[in-house]
Amino acid sequence: MVNRILSIVGWIGTAMVFVAVGIRFGLPAKEQYAYYLAWAGLVCVLLYTLGQWREIAKVFSRRQARYGTLAATSVLVVLGILIAINYIGSRQNKRWDLTANKQFSLSDQSKNVVAKLDAPLQVMVFAQEPEFERYQDKLKEYEYISKQVSAEYIDPDKKPTVARQNQIQQYGTIVFNYKGRTERVTSDNEQDITNGIIKVVSGQQKKIYFTQGHGERDTTSQDRDGYATIAAALGRENYSVDKLVIAQQGAVPDDAALVIVAGPRTDFFPPEIEALKKYLEKSGKLLLEIDPPDKPDSAPLTNLIALAHDWGIEVGNDVVVDVSGMGRLIGTDASVPVAANYPSHPITQRFTFLTAFPLARSVNPVTGGVNGHTAQAFVESSPRSWAETDIKSLLTSGKVALDEDKGDKKGPIAIASAVSASSTAAPKPGEPADAPKPETRVVVIGDSDFAATAGLGIQGNRDLFMNIVGWLSQQENLISIRPKDADDRRITVTATQQANIMWLSLLIIPAAIFGTGVYTWWRRR
Repeated sequence: MVNRILSIVGWIGTAMVFVAVGIRFGLPAKEQYAYYLAWAGLVCVLLYTLGQWREIAKVFSRRQARYGTLAATSVLVVLGILIAINYIGSRQNKRWDLTANKQFSLSDQSKNVVAKLDAPLQVMVFAQEPEFERYQDKLKEYEYISKQVSAEYIDPDKKPTVARQNQIQQYGTIVFNYKGRTERVTSDNEQDITNGIIKVVSGQQKKIYFTQGHGERDTTSQDRDGYATIAAALGRENYSVDKLVIAQQGAVPDDAALVIVAGPRTDFFPPEIEALKKYLEKSGKLLLEIDPPDKPDSAPLTNLIALAHDWGIEVGNDVVVDVSGMGRLIGTDASVPVAANYPSHPITQRFTFLTAFPLARSVNPVTGGVNGHTAQAFVESSPRSWAETDIKSLLTSGKVALDEDKGDKKGPIAIASAVSASSTAAPKPGEPADAPKPETRVVVIGDSDFAATAGLGIQGNRDLFMNIVGWLSQQENLISIRPKDADDRRITVTATQQANIMWLSLLIIPAAIFGTGVYTWWRRR
């Protein structure tokens, strides 16, 4: 009698579980009833099972049942291990990028910018639904680096109201919202996404002035010696670029975040030097790119060199010659020193790329400092280089040799130096409350060609220039290695090679496998 009742209870429990599953998938509106039915059915099945304990014990006493139980237990253990691995993996995400150029990994710059977020960054991608995966592949990397980043994918056709609220004009627009500020980009390229984040995080655009009037580099010129390419790179990192003729304005504008003197051919006038000194007294930032003389009779840049000396940096009257042979790797001669050694400094932290400086001069820190300013070198040429003081022979004949008795200095030679000093000046209007304390910062580098359009073909030149600007403007989060384009790893073959590959894959290899099989069959026969 008891067994019959338990049997009925078991069947009722089984039916209740099936009904619960049907409600769950067929009537989602009644899902709460499915929950209770499922639990009630499981309780009924459990009661039936407990009532059949004698029969169950008899079954397990047989040899086949014991083996089956052992096999089932092994399967459950393996499943448990797999579930545990997936559970841990979902919370401890670790990925490895095995591509040669780290194509699927974020650059150091992107990681630095995202890792230092101190508030939620909302990313909204407005694209057609089939395109979501293309953006997810990239944005998941940003979400992995920082929990502050959250991405949302919206199809403008399905949610037109949201698209209108965010002023979306085209597919593929990414909107960044951070601390009430908004920025938009229309590309899924890492550099563009990171630049959009930089702009929305920094908020206020910093202004960089390039001096003019003394033969300096032109930020609008697309020629090989122009600075239009590097000016565009500055714009992508939320800097605005403008020209400054100090002789006309009489002073450096108050909104200048940085003043760059890029390769002047003639010296600055004393009033212009005074204007730069007054700017530096107000926590100014200055980058001097002072080339060596390009002619044997060129007038020295006495006033600019004296300004650099006031900040503890000695600009040599020489040309750095590099006979290490490293220049041949990039197709240059000994007049282009190649640097791979970077003394410890925030500008070159974790910097491992080659940089090249066509016709550069030495820039050394003054021993003991000047006026309390102690500079530090951050770029050096190779040990097989020297600072050639016989500039006339170098420029006329191109033949020189190391002669320390005549004043030549054996390498490595410092090509760039930097110095900073605390400032008592009040923060500029509009500066955020959490902005770093104002400092006066000066960088002097003995070449301006390295940042020209022709020089940017060298692997590390652009990153070095941008790192210098980031340090000078006190935006250390921008000091890093920037995204690189993916390598072109295609294989080019001739028609003959293509035919050989076809015959090898379609005939020779299959024939060899078939022949091996026939030979093995014949021997066994």
